[in-house]
Amino acid sequence: MRTVPLRTLAVTAVLLATAACGGSSDSEEESAGSSSGFEPVTIETKFGTAEITEEPTRVVTVGYNEEDYALALGVVPLGAREFIGYDAPQRPWAQDALGGKTVPTVGGQELDLEKIAGLDPDLILGINSYMDQATYDLLAKIAPTVAQTDDYADGATPWQEQTLLTGQALGKDEEAKDVVADVEAQFADVIERNPDFAGKTASFGLGVGATGSYEIAQDDYRSGWLTDLGFEVPKTGGEISLESLDELEADVVVFEGVEGDVLSSPVARSMPAITENRYIDFGPFDADFAAALGFNSPLSLQTVLEIAEPRLAAATDGDPETVPEPYTG
Repeated sequence: MRTVPLRTLAVTAVLLATAACGGSSDSEEESAGSSSGFEPVTIETKFGTAEITEEPTRVVTVGYNEEDYALALGVVPLGAREFIGYDAPQRPWAQDALGGKTVPTVGGQELDLEKIAGLDPDLILGINSYMDQATYDLLAKIAPTVAQTDDYADGATPWQEQTLLTGQALGKDEEAKDVVADVEAQFADVIERNPDFAGKTASFGLGVGATGSYEIAQDDYRSGWLTDLGFEVPKTGGEISLESLDELEADVVVFEGVEGDVLSSPVARSMPAITENRYIDFGPFDADFAAALGFNSPLSLQTVLEIAEPRLAAATDGDPETVPEPYTG
């Protein structure tokens, strides 16, 4: 995912004019989830301050996983960013919260600022949007915009913090705390059933092919589920050539997006984690597991745990004859 490019000045003028005259029709449906007792809130973000003076009822999400966080708190957005490479509208973990509704998209790699303005939002959520200062400034002229804070690197906000920040913006602080507590309890249950997870090292190879892989580490939110389960994950990741694939060696090695028979290559077969069946193939990028990790939300993490627990248990049982079942989606 990359920083959202800016529109031209002409487009900027159009979207600001649209926002100024409230460019939505009376027939447009407001975001679900309204409740009484809202108190004005001020949220300091990396790029500016969001002043939310009234309870949001017309919410647009511009982060890559933001829709799930609103849904977890009972709010169906008016528009959401496209989740590229996966049939996100059909993701199984969100269907109950969507209640049969279809949320229109407001852009993929590039945001459609005019469309966002035309929806006449009263709140824009973009904590995991990888936006820049200039894009934030444009969005903030349309509606109060909640970007990520300075507390974490881009794309590394933990799901707990994103949930609480979303709850703060929506006036649903207590609901957000309850959601976090519920999901953390699910992680605790998995840990209790699997004491062998504690203290073991884990590495995560993303997109394993002829040119190598990309290691997901603590500086990427997609590794958080492993640390939440008690595994020790490297602090920083980056590109790894195929010749250096053994740098991923750990007690458990997790792969996603494996191409062909690359795990049969000599360097892969030199890794004890491979020969001792302490690795897990979690399937292609367009499968539910990869998407659930990408959303990394209170809704999708339940799917992550359901798929991952039996495979992690098999990889950590100390028996090299136990083969974790590959996930095919």
